[in-house]
Amino acid sequence: AMARLLESKKAFNAEVNQYEHNSSMLGCVMKFSVINGGCGSNEKLPVIYWLSGLTCTDRNFIEKAGAFRAAVENRVLIVCPDTSPRGVDIQGDSDSWDFGKGAGFYLNATQEKWAANYKMYDYVTKELVELVEQTFQTNGKKAIMGHSMGGHGALTIALKNPGMYTSVSAFAPICNPMQCPWGKKAFAGYLGDNQEQWKAYDATELMKGLKAAPFDDILIDVGDKDNFLTAGQLLPENFKAACDLVGQNCSLRMQPGYDHSYFFIATFVEDHVKFHKQRLSN
Repeated sequence: AMARLLESKKAFNAEVNQYEHNSSMLGCVMKFSVINGGCGSNEKLPVIYWLSGLTCTDRNFIEKAGAFRAAVENRVLIVCPDTSPRGVDIQGDSDSWDFGKGAGFYLNATQEKWAANYKMYDYVTKELVELVEQTFQTNGKKAIMGHSMGGHGALTIALKNPGMYTSVSAFAPICNPMQCPWGKKAFAGYLGDNQEQWKAYDATELMKGLKAAPFDDILIDVGDKDNFLTAGQLLPENFKAACDLVGQNCSLRMQPGYDHSYFFIATFVEDHVKFHKQRLSN
């Protein structure tokens, strides 16, 4: 299935495009957005995947992160998928903002009700990658980053597929979902009650299970005024402790005065794009 262009804008010389395609994996029409830092050249570019957080679509990062100049200066494509299947109506998918629509948690659901459509893990690692590589001039190199639920997605996907991504970073990620209210609710709903199966989608548990460090460094920014940090939803200290056990460098930066919002993301997004570009170039 080809990607169909819905909208194209120019910003800081980047092409900022939105596409849709028929997803065979999710059984619906999906949108994704791209910041193309190639400025119309035929240069084959590396791709940074951005995974957004709860309630978001493919547009939040595009419209609020201000990443256009960083994409151009670092010659990268930034690809932003949606956060759940769309246009599929399943009873209970709109009852709350932290489960169902806008809250796919980047896993493959195993509970019967959700299993046919809620396969965001497979979508992000397989179908979307194939589509991006057939639609754009890429050099085949990939990095991944995300925010909150999407930070959880980026960390877990990278740890499960270390050979696939050169690097991983996150903003205010849900680092230990098995131990926080958001994660417990989502995992019980999508994966059922067997907590052993939850470990496959928990960055802290995945890190604990590794024999050696898969990345030279993992960059994580968290605002110390993030209300979800204080509410115990993010638990970055648990992920950092797991990294220390395995000998994985983790640059966990607590950023004074910043909260959970895109004001925080916009402040540090250039650091993250540079972090990935450095490793994508090696």
